Amino acid sequence: MMALKSFALIIAIFAVVTSISHASDPSPLQDFCVAINDTMAHVLVNGKFCKNPEHVAADDFFSSGLNMPGNTSNQLGFAVTGLNVNSFPGLNTLGISFARFDYAPYGLDPPHTNPRGSEILVVVEGMLYVGFVTSTSGPNMRNRLFTKILHPGDVFVFPVGLIHFQLNVGKEAKAVAFAAFSSQNPGYNIVANALFGSHPPINDDILAKAFQVDEKIVDYIRSQFEWDNN
Repeated sequence: MMALKSFALIIAIFAVVTSISHASDPSPLQDFCVAINDTMAHVLVNGKFCKNPEHVAADDFFSSGLNMPGNTSNQLGFAVTGLNVNSFPGLNTLGISFARFDYAPYGLDPPHTNPRGSEILVVVEGMLYVGFVTSTSGPNMRNRLFTKILHPGDVFVFPVGLIHFQLNVGKEAKAVAFAAFSSQNPGYNIVANALFGSHPPINDDILAKAFQVDEKIVDYIRSQFEWDNN
């Protein structure tokens, strides 16, 4: 009986460890691998070539400028200043990234997904209405919506891959938030852009049937996404 309990405990621990190991980027097997755009380099890790460790300096692990607000003069009233592996080479293989979010009054970070990383967000200025929608895979979790009003100092987490959003609901005031991600390159896929702004476009028949609307409505919505919003 004791052996059976021990075996069950080992299986449970293995399940937890396995789930954690698949929750973010693979763990590195070296201290660091500073990304470099040099095809003559000999080591390729997580899709990036590694800089010769002898040439690595403190500046490879340093970035500045997150004290500066982003430009929110766009249709959404929203700007993101991201620090992922593409802009911050020292993040390569570390499984983390960071971003600053700026919101104009009533600015919106539209419904989107981060397909490769969970996100933890903290508000430092203003008031945000945030939320995410679950998938349909769990019992009694069929597209369930979780929402919260956040004030400075409040923290909210968005699970990897789920559709989520943030809206500045402060009265005529800007908002600022910072977010950390469990991936060096979590990705950013706006749902509306993916459906109505894809290249080449998704067939009208498909979208009309999916949304149960006339094709003319699909054409109108598609026309609103003929601009670049990152």
